Amino acid sequence: MTNRDEVPKVNAGSMADIAFLLLIFFLVTTSIETDAGLARMLPAINPKPPLPIPEKNILPILINGEGALLVDDEQVDLADLRKLTIAFLDNGGASQEDPRYCDYCRGERDSKSSDSPAEAVVSLLSNRETSYGTYISVQNELVGAYNDLRNREAQRLYKRLYTDMEKAYLSPETPVSVKEDLKPKIKHIQDLFPLNLSEAERN
Repeated sequence: MTNRDEVPKVNAGSMADIAFLLLIFFLVTTSIETDAGLARMLPAINPKPPLPIPEKNILPILINGEGALLVDDEQVDLADLRKLTIAFLDNGGASQEDPRYCDYCRGERDSKSSDSPAEAVVSLLSNRETSYGTYISVQNELVGAYNDLRNREAQRLYKRLYTDMEKAYLSPETPVSVKEDLKPKIKHIQDLFPLNLSEAERN
């Protein structure tokens, strides 16, 4: 005979299994966002003040608060920035008697523009009101200009793209022996077109 005073019990034996399955479901379906940044190497500490840079060896780029892009005080489209930067870096304006003469440069060799890639400095000045998307787009074009020139020289010297060599060198799956072979080649290409990019913010 059933005891009417007995409190009904809930079978909670499978609750732990259900909670565990839900935990696995959320772990599998949840995406974790990671912050992306720009790879930059900070300059070494130099106790001596830097020597003044001739104006012709500086490519001034300004992003104003409205997102407009000015190169050498002239407004340009973002699509033209890479071409203008390559022309400046690859100019090779130093004369053949000058020790800075660039024998691998293919530019116009205008004496009023940069003397050599090692002397050329790209100066990027942004405004506090500049949108992050615009700033990153400009950065991508500037780094792309350097990579295009480095790829050209890597193809000429090693029959391989610089970006492919760098990717293989940074990959953890690449054997150590291959990395040792790539390291001096990458360094040589970087020395041909060093990344001289100066960044500042204007109030």
